[in-house]
Amino acid sequence: MAELSSTAVGTWSGGRFMHFGEAVDDDHLATLLRPGGGIDTVITADVYGQGEADTLLGRAIAGIPREQYALVGAVGHDFYAGERDGAKGFPRFTDPRLRDAGGYADYLRMATERSLERCGVDRFDLLLLHNPDRIGYTSAAVWDGMTALRDAGLTGAIGVAPGPANGFTLDLLACLERFGEAIDWAMIILNPLEPWPGELVLDAATAAQLGVIARVVDYGGLFWDDVLPGHRFAPGDHRTFRPDGWVQEGRRRIDAMRPIAERQGLTMLQLAAGWDLAHPAVRCVAPTLIQEPGDDARSIEDKRAELAGVRTAAPLGDDDVAAVRSLGDNTGCMALKGASPDHDGAERPDRWAVTPALAAAGARWGIEPDRDLRRIVAA
Repeated sequence: MAELSSTAVGTWSGGRFMHFGEAVDDDHLATLLRPGGGIDTVITADVYGQGEADTLLGRAIAGIPREQYALVGAVGHDFYAGERDGAKGFPRFTDPRLRDAGGYADYLRMATERSLERCGVDRFDLLLLHNPDRIGYTSAAVWDGMTALRDAGLTGAIGVAPGPANGFTLDLLACLERFGEAIDWAMIILNPLEPWPGELVLDAATAAQLGVIARVVDYGGLFWDDVLPGHRFAPGDHRTFRPDGWVQEGRRRIDAMRPIAERQGLTMLQLAAGWDLAHPAVRCVAPTLIQEPGDDARSIEDKRAELAGVRTAAPLGDDDVAAVRSLGDNTGCMALKGASPDHDGAERPDRWAVTPALAAAGARWGIEPDRDLRRIVAA
């Protein structure tokens, strides 16, 4: 099994399967995804393009000796039997309308084998449970099914990828407590402008000897240093869902961090990646390669080269890590997904109430939901 490298590129880059910036064509994206040049880990998810991202990644890795790169896959959204619900996407395979627990293992095996077939390989190095609902975090049948895939040699390791929005803190902690002996990796949102709430699970990940992949390292492109106040986002760009003023406020904080980056000889993206990697649990960073619009826009190839230049040894000392954390503090900036004290009403696929068991799991790591997980409403 290949070890994940400290930098990775995912098929959500390039605007082809997820709407960040301009969409590059398939040949262009395949070139960007091809392992090498300092980036030897590639990540896909079967639901992107309903399998098309897998197929494109298969083109990118074709002909490369299998031991020369690490391949990360993700399954969990059922686009085979489920119907897309607009912007909410496809249902999780654990949706009771699709199957009961007795069918979880068979679904996971089928989805994994089909994803591998599209990629043109016979195994993943890591397979993630993608965007689980509450059942995914708590069901022994789900994790028995994931473990069976590892036992069958379809993947070298298994993990969990909460998301796509931030949160799921208590759910991940409780999942690790219950199934941590089986789980090898987790993927979370973490960067210097979004330390909260991802940072709250890092101690538990370290204690469980779990590797963490940090995504959204670039904070919607701001750490690439080419999204400025007044930037025009195309209709449908995912970043238009961020709150008004996020670019201006983010730039203000980034500019305050800039002297630290300059002192260390780092670009702002490399500062963000280095800050993530300075946390012992974080072993891999996967920012989004975004082609911004305009003839004079910075090229996506240039961004890939910048990512490849991230130092494998964390360049930041403890004082710098703390200073960056303070400048980027975002505590309480949003209502979180998953188990949230801000949730009221019926359970939804991506948000539910905090149960006593989840609160107890948080307490074991010093987390009080009402204090640490609520949105702070400005007066």
